[in-house]
Amino acid sequence: MRLLRGLPAVASGLLALPLALAGCTSFGESSEESSATTAAPTEAAVAPIEWSDCDSRIQPLIEGQPGSERDIFFECGTTEVPISYDEPGGATLPLFLFRAVPAGQTDRIGSLVVNPGGPGGSGADAALGLALTLPEDVLRRFDIVGFDPRGVGLSTPVECIPADLKDELVAAEPRPTTAEQLDEVFALSTEIAEGCAEEYPDSLGTFNTVDTARDMDQLREALGDEQLNYLGYSYGTTLGSTYAELFPDRVRAMVLDAAVDPDRDVIADAEANAAGFEAGFDAFAANCTGLIAGCPLGDDPRRFLEELLTQAAQAPIPSSAEGETRQATPGVVLTAVQAALYDTGSWPQLAQGLRAARDGDSTALFSLADELTGRLDADTYSNLLDANIAINCADTEETVEETRVRELVAQWSQEYPLFGAGAAAGLYTCSVWEAERTPLPERDAAGSAPILVIGNVGDPVTPLPGAVDLAEDLENAVLLTWQGQGHTAYPKTDCVTASVNAYLLDLVVPQDGLTCPA
Repeated sequence: MRLLRGLPAVASGLLALPLALAGCTSFGESSEESSATTAAPTEAAVAPIEWSDCDSRIQPLIEGQPGSERDIFFECGTTEVPISYDEPGGATLPLFLFRAVPAGQTDRIGSLVVNPGGPGGSGADAALGLALTLPEDVLRRFDIVGFDPRGVGLSTPVECIPADLKDELVAAEPRPTTAEQLDEVFALSTEIAEGCAEEYPDSLGTFNTVDTARDMDQLREALGDEQLNYLGYSYGTTLGSTYAELFPDRVRAMVLDAAVDPDRDVIADAEANAAGFEAGFDAFAANCTGLIAGCPLGDDPRRFLEELLTQAAQAPIPSSAEGETRQATPGVVLTAVQAALYDTGSWPQLAQGLRAARDGDSTALFSLADELTGRLDADTYSNLLDANIAINCADTEETVEETRVRELVAQWSQEYPLFGAGAAAGLYTCSVWEAERTPLPERDAAGSAPILVIGNVGDPVTPLPGAVDLAEDLENAVLLTWQGQGHTAYPKTDCVTASVNAYLLDLVVPQDGLTCPA
């Protein structure tokens, strides 16, 4: 499995949103069902958005959370987009939208469309989370709009990996190095690919970024905006830059935070991710050992983690959570570590969770791992993992053969001891994927308005060189660098926040190369 890229902190605690809204309309129908029953608009037509009041469903979800005191009205919406833009008058699929409209707006600019990453992250969840956290100055001028991209959440979700297989995927050996372990990885990847191809024999390739970018332009017009205002995180920078390439003249303002490198091939990208997480763990360890109260993991957190992984391999660690029957394998432990490295706010939970796991209780580690992978309860996942694999594989024609994967595992397991073998093994996922591919275009977005690209010095998920490359590739981009840790920057720090606000509100572009302190 390739690495999830996104913004877990944005929707923290809000993963129940799809369940709360699932009964509103037939959001969950498959694309095959939709294509058989729904007539598409003509080529020039854009389907309207049917909005409904969902405020009463949302308010109980956010009660007591920071920002819940804000006076905001919430709406849910649906619209239709072509399944294939090669046949714009053909069958359609439904998309789900979520809109937060703050009271007392003045000098409204329009809608700010947001995407949290993944691929597979819910734009509806992101819009709700950001409505509670974005600066008031921005909320006074924009509606915050998120949509679940095609195949995601409540927008004709691709669902082809059973929950028990997802549990197996998370629990699997995270550092497969022996021939037997790698055979198990390859078999699991093949089982997933075959199951998804069987479930979606003709439509699996329709879940891709290029068509989602085209969907986003349909939504822009349906929202009544002449140009797009966009805030994308992580994979959302890939979606945003693809939109800018396809529709450069329709960009008003575009913030691409935690940029994915557009220039790396899949092998270089996986290696950069392994290196980024190794550096991220080192930053976490340095922070922990520097605590005045002392580090729960002792003076060598990396050694502590290695010993815990050995412990979990010998005897998986139970959880004290009521009703929990799972036990934490090394796969669960390392998934929890990765989840916490996205956001420095999760570092205390990680340190305490690793210590508790050593003492026999994996509850905190399961909490972290489940948030990253979209596990909602004992029998239910969101479709985050399904969509992540489907979209990642649809977006590239590159494949990595089994023999090459074995070579990279041997090499990277030495260079990146915690994350190298898993990153290399994940390269096999798309090699057996049976679906039409729609490769991402090269992106320079020639003729677009200025685009703001943001990168973090200490980002373990999308390392800073990716933001540098994206800003260089885009003809009219400027780069803003934050000397901070964790994944994404806005609105975590005053310097970044002030620069982004000025750009979104007044189109004042910061100086190219501006660096904000940690």
